[in-house]
Amino acid sequence: MILRSEQKPLIDNILEIQNYLVDQKRILIVDDYPQIRNIIKEALEREGNYEVSEAGNGLEALNLLKKKNYDMVISDVMMPEMGGIDLLESIKTIQPDAVTIMITAYPAVETTVAAMKKGATDFIKKPFNIEELLFKVNLYLRKKQALSEREKEKSIKSMELQDECEDLSLRNYIYDAIENSFGDNDFIFEDVVELAIKVVGGTHCELLLYDEEGQQFHPHIVKGIDRETYCVRTLPKIKWILEKVVKSRGAFIINSDETPEISPSVICAPLMIRNRVFGILSVRKKGRGVRFSKKELDYIQTLTKRASLNLENKLLYESLYGNLIDTFKSLVASIQVRDSYTEEHSYRVMEMAITMARNMGCSNEDVESVKIAGLLHDIGKIAIPDRILLKPDKLTDYEYKVIKSHPGVGESILKSVMLLEKERDIILHHHERYDGKGYPDGLSGNDIPFLSRLLAVADTFDAMTNNRPYRDAMPINNAISELRRNIDRQFDGYIVECFLQNIS
Repeated sequence: MILRSEQKPLIDNILEIQNYLVDQKRILIVDDYPQIRNIIKEALEREGNYEVSEAGNGLEALNLLKKKNYDMVISDVMMPEMGGIDLLESIKTIQPDAVTIMITAYPAVETTVAAMKKGATDFIKKPFNIEELLFKVNLYLRKKQALSEREKEKSIKSMELQDECEDLSLRNYIYDAIENSFGDNDFIFEDVVELAIKVVGGTHCELLLYDEEGQQFHPHIVKGIDRETYCVRTLPKIKWILEKVVKSRGAFIINSDETPEISPSVICAPLMIRNRVFGILSVRKKGRGVRFSKKELDYIQTLTKRASLNLENKLLYESLYGNLIDTFKSLVASIQVRDSYTEEHSYRVMEMAITMARNMGCSNEDVESVKIAGLLHDIGKIAIPDRILLKPDKLTDYEYKVIKSHPGVGESILKSVMLLEKERDIILHHHERYDGKGYPDGLSGNDIPFLSRLLAVADTFDAMTNNRPYRDAMPINNAISELRRNIDRQFDGYIVECFLQNIS
């Protein structure tokens, strides 16, 4: 058959549409918050050739999965009726080839590792960066496609690729878990021990601190065995292994079937700062004939190296960071000489914002950021003249314009401090409004940084419920009503509802 010239563009368009539909990937979003589903759906549809479906819980998702095949499922963990972990088990039965990304506001090592072992490709914490999610969606779908193509060519090779993907996912999780481990050193050590047990399926784990001068090993954290039993029976038997680790600065596996005097099998790996051993992580597996693999040794080495780097950076950071915060606290205190309300208000807002962030499942890093931003959010008022800052009467348009400059001034004061880049952004935008009518940049909705939106609620509630020179404090019930009245106008409704759930 010969096509007329005017038919060819039509045929080309049809072929293009057919190719488009063939390449289109199906993604199922499962979350009990419609706002979150909508954010992800809109971002995905803007980003690529995706057919996106939604479900409000695991049961709804199962019904959809039984009717249609999906390339990927993005699911929350905590949901009514059926949560994400139970859904994950069903997905692996109904559609084992579907890529799964789990999202949670309450990350825990046990939950995360359990999800990874049940087939989850990745784990993301709320509040999440939508660009990071889009990147991972694209990455994993490309890997899935590559895996499918290679499966057709050679099944053995595809299994290797799948192992590589799982290995990469677990290593990425180790990196993220250690990177997000905050608090004093004991908290970080606890996280390292818990993570080591979960990653290699260990039954016992100890973190020992090494006294280089006395050449002694001091058990600091002991899990899975009584501390006294460990010190009296186990430690003397494995001391030679610990000494070998210190001498070589390397990690070792001692499997009980090869070295009968050592039971159970053990991995020992050094924790080092500036190439000096300060501690050793020891993980053991109980059971006759149970062995550690080379891959499990690699995972523990990845963990100890990452933890060592994190601790070294933490020591350097805390020294510089402590000096900076002391300096800025002095600046905040200097404002009190002029206006006692500002310093007291800053500390109240800081405490309120910290509580909000923790209750909403924010990462330790975000909690620390909102702590600093809460303390320093009004630091720009140092540049406001007393006649305006302390004026007991209504402000003129010009005076209000001067007051509105304080977020920008605060951001400028912190501009030279690279360590506080995130906090500067929070401070700059804490007076933006959800409807776009705020200042300084008129940002709206999710374009406003999440922690700025959070800080805005804490800042406004404290301002309403405390006395000012020009007005008395508002009763708490009235302040709550005012917050509700301004949902999706001045404030993010989701943050307001989370905040009000914790008002006593």
